[in-house]
Amino acid sequence: MENIGTPLEVGMLLYPGFTMLDLVGPLTVFAQHAKIYLLWKTLDPVFSDTGIAMVPTATLDRCPAKLDILFVPGGFGTADAMNDAQLMEFLKRQAPGARYVTSVCSGSLILGAAGLLNGYKATSHWVARDLLASFGATPTKGRVVMDRNRATGGGVTAGIDFGLTLLAELRGVEEAQMIQLAMEYDPAPPFDAGSPEKAAPAIVERVKTMIDLATPAAQVAGG
Repeated sequence: MENIGTPLEVGMLLYPGFTMLDLVGPLTVFAQHAKIYLLWKTLDPVFSDTGIAMVPTATLDRCPAKLDILFVPGGFGTADAMNDAQLMEFLKRQAPGARYVTSVCSGSLILGAAGLLNGYKATSHWVARDLLASFGATPTKGRVVMDRNRATGGGVTAGIDFGLTLLAELRGVEEAQMIQLAMEYDPAPPFDAGSPEKAAPAIVERVKTMIDLATPAAQVAGG
């Protein structure tokens, strides 16, 4: 743990079709402890997969060379991001100078496509998790998976768990607990259907079909 008065340097990648909650969950956790750079090619608003836009605060070429956390969200734009040569080059350039290379949801597929998860355990959204093997990663079930300086979170809402886990690593458990309490993060979902192991088989199949139709999963698998 380091001096709490020194802000963490956190770079959070934006791209068209990212999932807002993948990013906003950990951003909210980190905010009081960090200088956060929202990164994209330009400073024009970037639209999420629900149509809500976020305004970047720095372009890719103005990102600090050394970050405490390099972060990639998932989203329905994952496949296009994986095929974006400029984004891939940016991640390859930034990763060696980052203390932690991280993602939530299908953002781990983007890290994988950039060659940054080869030889690491990693997780993703349950629909996409097994695809990580095509990039040399070991698909690992978990809300948060830490392997050396790679930290990956599961689907969407796991971003808050991911943020708290990483904050505890960097600022200590007590600080992370204070943020958890300040956020009143005390989940009590109305249904026990938040994982494929718990949901009814018919619900699982409907969600798989919905996501397969909504996202180019086959393209992602082909890498």
